[in-house]
Amino acid sequence: MCGIVGFCNYKDNYIMDEAKYRKHIELLKKMHLSISHRGDDQCGEYLNCNVGLGHTRLSIRDVKNGMQPMKETVNGKTCAIVYNGEIYNTKELRTELEKKGHIFETNCDTEVILKAYIEYGIDCINMLNGIFAFAVYDESQKRLVLVRDRVGVKPLFYTIKENELIFASEIKGLFSNPKVEAKINMDSFREIFGVGPARTPGNGVFCEINEMKPGHYAIFNQDGFKECKYWDIEAKEHTDSYEDTVYNVRFLLEDSINRQMISDVGVCTFLSGGIDSTIVTAIAAKNNVLNTFSFDFTGNDKYFVSNSFQPERDAEYVNYALKHIKTNHNYLFCDDKQLYESLFKSVEAKDLPGMADVDASLLYFCSQVRKENVVALTGECADEIFGGYPWFYREDLLKGEGFPWSKNTQTRELLLQKDFARELKLSEYAAYRYEESIKQVPVLYGENSEEKKRREIGYLNIRWFMQTLLDRMDRASMYNGLEARVPFADHRIIEYVYNVPWSMKRRNNVEKSLLRDAFKDVLPEKLLNRKKSPYPKTYSPFYEELLKKKILQILDDNNSPIHAFIDKRKLLEYIKEPTLYGKPWFGQLMAAPQLLAYLIQIDYWISIYKPTMI
Repeated sequence: MCGIVGFCNYKDNYIMDEAKYRKHIELLKKMHLSISHRGDDQCGEYLNCNVGLGHTRLSIRDVKNGMQPMKETVNGKTCAIVYNGEIYNTKELRTELEKKGHIFETNCDTEVILKAYIEYGIDCINMLNGIFAFAVYDESQKRLVLVRDRVGVKPLFYTIKENELIFASEIKGLFSNPKVEAKINMDSFREIFGVGPARTPGNGVFCEINEMKPGHYAIFNQDGFKECKYWDIEAKEHTDSYEDTVYNVRFLLEDSINRQMISDVGVCTFLSGGIDSTIVTAIAAKNNVLNTFSFDFTGNDKYFVSNSFQPERDAEYVNYALKHIKTNHNYLFCDDKQLYESLFKSVEAKDLPGMADVDASLLYFCSQVRKENVVALTGECADEIFGGYPWFYREDLLKGEGFPWSKNTQTRELLLQKDFARELKLSEYAAYRYEESIKQVPVLYGENSEEKKRREIGYLNIRWFMQTLLDRMDRASMYNGLEARVPFADHRIIEYVYNVPWSMKRRNNVEKSLLRDAFKDVLPEKLLNRKKSPYPKTYSPFYEELLKKKILQILDDNNSPIHAFIDKRKLLEYIKEPTLYGKPWFGQLMAAPQLLAYLIQIDYWISIYKPTMI
């Protein structure tokens, strides 16, 4: 795992003279230094007439020899690469390339990607199984190629300023270039309040900041910039029996987990006691005694309140799993103060407001995991793929239009100044983004309305909700120099399970029954039958008091940015009686305290980035 940065301009010459060369080398250093938290083991720069590439490295494979940028010349064709990610079929690709005469000087996947590009051109990306964002400069064709993995596990942001393409793994890397300024407009606030903390695919919230969409690549040459799709989910008829479907799911996930165990440094897992993380841990621990980590909050043993979304705590199930799986387990706890302080760090990690304490707590936990391990396997993404969320099966959430995890924008609109809310038109914006996405859903001709609706929910979850969680996982882990891998997000699993009928995914009215049946010999019975429980959150009243105290401080400070759009009177009413504004407003975990935390994050975000309003 690493961080990449760079720039390209065909109407300039970066190495025209010594002074210009030094200037652009220093700029590359400044850019990759800004994201050095993603890995500070090594760093490097590559500069020629029209392109500059920078890299900061977290050493995981071939620690001694995998330095970047990496440059190769084969049969007169010269290419240079900077790359962030992991390729899980490196061994197979390397064997094929060796048969074609390629000689390798390292054991790292970076060299495999570079030689695959030299051999196959842009088509090489269809051969990659992994998580990746990379840039290849092809000197012979005088073009820069940017690529992002199919599902969007690894980030890649870019902008075009004065004929120059500028890119980076994180937005802060772009802002380290003096040509890129932090600017926002009303559409930025429509993203934040209308669909946030999710983001429209490709939208960087800041004006003129774009993110490469999952499954896309772009070519920048003297003719300009062109972004192309190379992968998407396809609708296909599912003809496998239930028994064969169970077998195929078992094979695909087990293969994904085993591939993702490849590392030259120690691998650990996150173990929550849910079926997803327990499956990952059980398979990963078959031939290894791993470090495992569970997360909880100080005081939850006293303050936890069972509810329909979170019926029980994880601790009992973690302990039960540990009776059946031999690991070196670590219980991690986050207290109120640590959680509160991490709210601000998580904005810095993401460059945007996020899922409030859901982001903040994961950031803190990752900082603790990193003290022991550099690579972690997680159970993230299973619910989006196998249909574990209530909006997949609850009639009240299935019916109607709009994103099922955020049915309306009413709660947020109620706290905004009337004129500001009127101009934003949040409901219309959210509806537009929803309709835009629905048009892209792959369906089969002749499918009944119920199955078509299931496909819509599944596609929206993969393209929106899952992307929000992947963004969260990447920034929280990489802010701490920790590589978090997601075996469930293997594109082969997504392609296959998307087309499995709902009757198989929820057999006998049991959530994720397909996944449970595929691993029933791996999961202890108590866990096999456990009802879904989401990522833990704090129930401490003292944490809420910290949030209220901060909001009141913000409201007392006339220089606080949120005064420009928040209705102070309504927000004070909300602080006194948050139940006035209803149920969770995003997903299952973001309710009243999280809305306060979200507003605190927005205020902090504007304070530190100081964007110009245009």
